[in-house]
Order: sequence, then structure tokens, then C-alpha cells
Amino acid sequence: MLRYLSFALLLTLGFEIHQSHGTEATVKDKDDKLCLYANLSVNFSVSYEVTDNKTETADFELPENITTDGSKCDAASSTLKINFGEGHSWSVNFTVQGKMYQADSITFSYNLSDSTLFPKSVLNDTLSVTVKPHITDVAMDTCYSCKSKEVFQSDGVSQTLGNVLIQAFVNGNKSENLTVCPADLPVTTVVPTAPATNATTPLPVTNTTSTALPPTTTPTPTLPTPATGEYEVKPDANGTACLLANFGLRISYKQGDKTQDFNLEPNGTAVSGSCAANSSELVLVSNTMTITFSFVNDSKKFRLRALNVTANTSSGVAFSEANSTLNLWEAAVGSSYMCNKEQSFNITSLLTLHTFSLQVQPFGVKKGVFSTAHECSLDDSSILIPIIVGAALAGLILIVVIAYVIGRRKTYVGYQTL
Repeated sequence: MLRYLSFALLLTLGFEIHQSHGTEATVKDKDDKLCLYANLSVNFSVSYEVTDNKTETADFELPENITTDGSKCDAASSTLKINFGEGHSWSVNFTVQGKMYQADSITFSYNLSDSTLFPKSVLNDTLSVTVKPHITDVAMDTCYSCKSKEVFQSDGVSQTLGNVLIQAFVNGNKSENLTVCPADLPVTTVVPTAPATNATTPLPVTNTTSTALPPTTTPTPTLPTPATGEYEVKPDANGTACLLANFGLRISYKQGDKTQDFNLEPNGTAVSGSCAANSSELVLVSNTMTITFSFVNDSKKFRLRALNVTANTSSGVAFSEANSTLNLWEAAVGSSYMCNKEQSFNITSLLTLHTFSLQVQPFGVKKGVFSTAHECSLDDSSILIPIIVGAALAGLILIVVIAYVIGRRKTYVGYQTL
């Protein structure tokens, strides 16, 4: 009995500890009853244009001092709207799906005239981005719980969602029952059992000994080189490409002591994205993974600034990893970046990106074709020329010195006195 009481106490304490972090928001209905609850943390990273055609990045988090004006609760749909700062808001729309509910979209609106968060911004507009979260199949009368981080990238904006405890369609009191996200669930290993036998007569015991064979290990199959896909983003259906990317792609994800590799298959991969003056985005969605590449430029050079990968492992557990502070694939605006050799990039401590036959151009595409390529150091063979010339000169000098020494010796011997 004491054991069960201890477990219940631990569960209650864990629940209270979870909800004590982050920003807390509550919404009440017309009868002054709780109808929506949230406790979560959100970190924002926003790229915006400043003077001299340059781009800056504002990093900030959802504060504790908020309001929920504009939120609403209905029987089939609800909206949580969190207002903060000088004209900023973050909202989530929920809908009922049978005995479950889900979050359909997250909309973040930010006011560029807020000089505290966006100093020297050349725009004073309020811009919005909308993304789709992975909050689905939440049982009614339960809180959705997810301590793992989920990152969303869209139009130069990165949102990192974590330590989430949220319940829509609350019937007066917040539930203590949880629907835990797949990323927080432990990975279970199935232990094979020995086949049963029908023998009922015990075998005689003998004193003979046998030597145990060493256990055999099955080698992890090596994935073939991923196929090269050709991807392009167009501003509209009838327009020419504003972003081009050709590459074969593999990701490696570390889960515990094991690493799983995934190849992106170009066939069946959906391509989307956006193009702007100082930022562009390429989104690739296959049956197993979603990858978002975010590029920025400072009017002179472009680079890969952020990468977000969401995928399902072979064990069925979903994972999401992202990095919004990258400086990869840098080249001059109006040119393309190319690297035919395999490259490996450690995006996070758990995620590695491998590229093959890479060529990208996220800005300044003309007539739908790549511009002159800036080759990576692995492909650049011009560095070998000075090395070869230097080695040849060193060899020639060595030959001259040896010949000089031999000649001096012969001359000295010829004039030796008798």
C-alpha cells in the first residue's frame, strides 16, 4: 500500500513541477469557469532588415507578463492567444476530433516597430507566420505534456517550443491525466524468448562440459549513397524558380548508444518554400522526414542559417532537432555553392547531416538555372598547383646542390699535389 501511495505522490509532484516552469496562461468561459490552460516556454529567433540592406537577428523568449485577450472557448474549437510586449502575440487553434483534440496551427505575430526587440528595423509593420505543430491525438479531459523541444522554421522566424503542458476544452478543472508526446516516451526493447518445448521427461544430468561459442553480432547494413534530387522553389505556379538545390541527403540521428541513418528519397518528396530579399526557405517532406533549410544574406554573401529536421525512427519514436545559428554553404549573392564530395555537418549533438553532389542557390537565380559556382575546399584542386610547383622547385634545388658538391670533390682531387 505504501508503495502505491509513494508512486501517486511522485506522480503528483512531477505534475506540479512540470507546470511550475515557463509562461502560464488561463482562459475562462462566460460562466467564469476554466476552459483552456497552458504552461510552456517559447524561444523566438527572428531575422529582420536593418539599414544599409543588412539583416539582424532578434532572440527573445515568451515572457511571464502576458494577457489572453482574444482567446475563446467553444464546444468544437478553441483559441489560445497570448499577447505580450508592444503588439506581439502567439496563438494556438484547437479542434475536437471525435474523442480526441489537436492543435491545428500556431500563429506568431511580431511588431517590427518595437525598438526594444528590433532596433534599427527599417520596417514598422506587424508580420505573422503560421506553422503546424505535432500536437495530435490528445485524449479529451487530459493535458498534453511534452518536455522535449520542437522547432518550427518559417519565413526567417524560428520558434522553439518546450516544457509544454496544455489542455484545451477544460470542463472547469484542469485534468491531472496526461497525454505524453511520442518524443518523451521511453524506447522499449523487446527481449526474444526461448521457444517452448513439449518434452516432459527431464534430461539426464552429465558431467560433460562444453565450450560456449562467442556471441555473433549482426553488422549494421550500410545505406547506399542517396540519390541526387533536384529541387526548386517558385514564387507562383507560372513563375521561374527563385531557389535551386541539387543534392543527395542523409541524416544520422543518435538515440541512446545507437545511431540511425536515413536517406532522403527524392521520389515522392514534396517541395515547398519561400523567397524574400534577405531570406529564403526550402522545405522537403517525404514519407519519413520533414527537413527545412533556412537561408539568409547580407546583400554580399548568403549562407545556410538554420536547419530543422523532424523524422520517425524505425522504433516508431518521432524526433525533432534544429539549429538556428549555422554558417554553412557560404557564397556570394548571385552565385551558387557547390561541393561534389561528401560533406558531414554536426548540426546538434544528436543530429548529423551528410550531403552528396551538393549545389544550392537560394538567391539571385536567373532564368531558372544555376549561376557560376563557388566550389568547396574539398573540390578545389587549384590548391594542388602551388604544392606541385613547390615540390618540383625543391627537387631541382636539391639536384643542383648535389651536383655542385660532387663537382667540388672531383676538382679538389684533380689538383692534389704529388
